[in-house]
Amino acid sequence: MNLVKSTGTFGFYTIISRILGYLRDVLIAIFLGTSFLADAFFVAFRIPNTFRRLFAEGTFNAAFVPSYTSIFVKNKAKSKIFTNEIFNLLFLGLFFLVLIIEIFMPIFVSLIAPGFTQNTQKLELAVTLTRITFPFLMFVSLSSFFGAILNSHNKFAAASAAPIILNLVLILILFFGNYLNDSLIYYLSWGVSIAGLLQFVFLYKFVKKFFVMEFNFKVKITNQVKFFFKKLLPSIFSSGVTQVNILVGTIIASFEASAVSYLYYADRIYQINLAIAGIAIGVVVLPQLSKHVFLKKKNKILKIQNKALEISMFLSIPASVALLVGSEEIISALFGYGSFSKEAVFNSAKALYYFGLGLPAFACIKVFSTFFFANNDTKTPFYISVISVALNIVISVYYFEHIGFIIIPIATTISSWFNSLILFIYLKKRDLFEFNKTFLTRFVKILFASILMGLLFKYLILTFSYQLAYGYYFKSFYLILSVFLGLSFYLILSLFIKAFKYEDIKLKY
Repeated sequence: MNLVKSTGTFGFYTIISRILGYLRDVLIAIFLGTSFLADAFFVAFRIPNTFRRLFAEGTFNAAFVPSYTSIFVKNKAKSKIFTNEIFNLLFLGLFFLVLIIEIFMPIFVSLIAPGFTQNTQKLELAVTLTRITFPFLMFVSLSSFFGAILNSHNKFAAASAAPIILNLVLILILFFGNYLNDSLIYYLSWGVSIAGLLQFVFLYKFVKKFFVMEFNFKVKITNQVKFFFKKLLPSIFSSGVTQVNILVGTIIASFEASAVSYLYYADRIYQINLAIAGIAIGVVVLPQLSKHVFLKKKNKILKIQNKALEISMFLSIPASVALLVGSEEIISALFGYGSFSKEAVFNSAKALYYFGLGLPAFACIKVFSTFFFANNDTKTPFYISVISVALNIVISVYYFEHIGFIIIPIATTISSWFNSLILFIYLKKRDLFEFNKTFLTRFVKILFASILMGLLFKYLILTFSYQLAYGYYFKSFYLILSVFLGLSFYLILSLFIKAFKYEDIKLKY
């Protein structure tokens, strides 16, 4: 497998999805801004979408790929039986989960957004919208399972392209926003569930080569199936600890007007980079790592690990610097239109700044967790994640009353750096990872190139300060121009100082 090429394939479709997601959110910002309608919809959307991120961005891969790979290498026929048993149990479990939550939705929403209980109208609206969006959870979870099967066979394109469907459906609805008025949020909610179904159908067409659905609810729960589900629950938490932290933040932020919206828009920006720097790399390397772990090829394991971490830092560090330097200009240029006020820009930018500080940590968590998953260890990342989330909650709750919603991204960043550091310590302690000389050398070069890029980006922002001002209509063009120039400079400088080599693209692992 070519690591850089596979990451590029996954990253390409993911970037397309995130760009369309950005367009979707711009349209939402124009029509809804940070109103109570926006808060209600974002809670309804956040709940199933958080589960989508949990399942799609590493969870099923973490639990499924190592088990499936070891079975497939030994016996292809048994791997098909194993896959069908997992599918049927997932289908039944998800069906009843969705059914139970739908029945008790008022209680569920009150737990997720307790601040809404102070406003009956907002709470009732959030309950109605979440009831509409929640079936998305079942469809997208099964779709993610199909994606894990494809990833196990080093087929990354379809699984990474599937989320595009959701954004296309919602964008199509938003184009009719002027005609739908207050009904827009209901159409958007229905669009979420419909997109989930379409995603399920789309991925099944690709996965049929490796797996054909056979509904059989008298499933024999073998030791291998038990082992999978034993790994699944901790991997849900540990793979998606950043998303769990964001969900915790949403719960706390619900007590402050518009805070849910501020966090949502900030979250959308840094997630674009995280999708490649952490998620894509984790997904791509897991099948190969699992295979080499099974075959006990330590040299290849260490080579893949160092290259995965190197690519992750190469992508996340400059992005972090850019977010620190130009958070307000970025938010203003991307969302500062229509109902999105100057105050909303300022508050969302503050959240983005602190999320930016944590971006390399978010990426490291994804990559380091993958190293554990390849060794069939989901418990260690789980325990570390539990402590990390607890730390996040303590900091957020203690300081929320004093400084408001901004403590949420601060606490998320602090707990994430803690999480990544402890993961690294345990990897070293168990002799599951060690730095090689190439990584350490390139890491220093990446830092140097990122700092210089940050200085250039700051200069460009100051140069285009008038064009990037809140009221300027074409400010997004000047932001894109600044990002393009900054990125080009970073890539050229990286090649010149050999922080990245062209030959890396051709390397196979």
